[in-house]
Amino acid sequence: MSAMPWPDHLLTLEEWDALPEDESHHVELVEGVLVAAPKPAPKHQLAMKRLGTWLDEQLPPDVVAVPDVDVLIDPTPPITMRAPDMVIVPTERAEEYPKRFDPDDVLLTVEIVSPGTGRVDRVVKPMEYADAGIPHYWLVELDEPITLTAFTLVDGEYEHVGGGTGKVEIPSPFPVVFDLDALLRR
Repeated sequence: MSAMPWPDHLLTLEEWDALPEDESHHVELVEGVLVAAPKPAPKHQLAMKRLGTWLDEQLPPDVVAVPDVDVLIDPTPPITMRAPDMVIVPTERAEEYPKRFDPDDVLLTVEIVSPGTGRVDRVVKPMEYADAGIPHYWLVELDEPITLTAFTLVDGEYEHVGGGTGKVEIPSPFPVVFDLDALLRR
């Protein structure tokens, strides 16, 4: 594949949709600017896979966990398109196989912190997700001890509602229990 020239202007939604798939980078659009990062490391991908499996085992049938899909955070130019590590959406909506999800589709976003994404995952994305009205946000830290922090949107801002290390129980938006010590081991 030949290299595509890097855009020298703020991208529109149509230009975003026309971009070729890039298997070597994790790509998002932030206020019209294309932002690329290396694909996540195997540790991150294993955690994402295992978390998705655990969610599938515990979620009610009317919702489903979907990894690494686009969410159009702000459709007003210059647009912002994020790709959370995991989203929970209504099963009916997921089975429409949309090109992307709108914030109204998303009940929960999950970000797994990777080297180089900490500030964005801890500060920037929660602000964007809150502004977009996504009701729940989870942050997973893979440094020992592995930590999950759960937030719920209250009056336009996320408030800490649960989480921790080891065995954690999260009551909302649906009750789930995870043994975080087993997140990275078989």
